[in-house]
Amino acid sequence: MKKYIITFLFSIFAVLSITAQIKTNPQLSKLYQNYIAVKSALASDDFKKTSVAAGELLKTASSMNSKSLEEKKLNALKSEAKIISLAKNIEGQRKPFYKLSEVMIGVANENKISDKTIYVQYCPMAEGSWLSNEKQIVNPYYGSSMLKCGSVKSEIK
Repeated sequence: MKKYIITFLFSIFAVLSITAQIKTNPQLSKLYQNYIAVKSALASDDFKKTSVAAGELLKTASSMNSKSLEEKKLNALKSEAKIISLAKNIEGQRKPFYKLSEVMIGVANENKISDKTIYVQYCPMAEGSWLSNEKQIVNPYYGSSMLKCGSVKSEIK
């Protein structure tokens, strides 16, 4: 009987350990929400809001350590967020969003950054992908001029 109880307890600890590993990382979740704010501001053609959102993303990325995220990816996120925040116009903000999105897609594929489904979307005209909280296409590369251009390429659960 003792043997079964011990086996049962080890099983529970193993399940709890696996569950703990699957939990969303709060720092990465905040980084993802900052990214979504940048994406949404670009989609609405809002230069000022994009600058502010990119500044917040930069602040979040700068407060993280390499335990949460690989240093190369963290540096790339900081670099692209800084470029976006300092750009002189919306076109100058959209160009570095390609690399920012590429890195964030990698982060999302390797880490649990949201409790909800994340949609990887793609615009063939821009030849660029981005992440979204929803299936509906709201294109950050073209904004109002081609807001619905694109499709869902994959889902990250």
